[in-house]
Amino acid sequence: MSISKITMKSSTPILRIFDEEKAKEFYLTFLEFELDWEHRFEDDLPLYMQISYENCIIHLSEHHGDCCPGAAIRIEVENLELLHSILISKKYKYARPGIEKTPWNTREVRIGDPFGNRIVFFENIQK
Repeated sequence: MSISKITMKSSTPILRIFDEEKAKEFYLTFLEFELDWEHRFEDDLPLYMQISYENCIIHLSEHHGDCCPGAAIRIEVENLELLHSILISKKYKYARPGIEKTPWNTREVRIGDPFGNRIVFFENIQK
């Protein structure tokens, strides 16, 4: 009997949102993610949607039981300088992130969304 290998792929974080308009302004307009799909069981029920930026996928949910506000996710990027300059050039009213060099050899841009979730975009520093 042969033993199969288990292959795990990247995870898909679920972040709690409370306001569809604010979520779309932040994630789609400011961060430039694409809206892949939206789902509601009925018109007046909570929204669940998937957004993506290339291979990075995030689910956003208004459903109370899916997750708690205040989550933190880390997203590895290439060309952190370009991402930072694009974000700063937008002059978004609620976030003007900087770049931080960390003791664990990364450079990071940290941004809080309108719902208390934290997103850390990071790039590893070559030693």
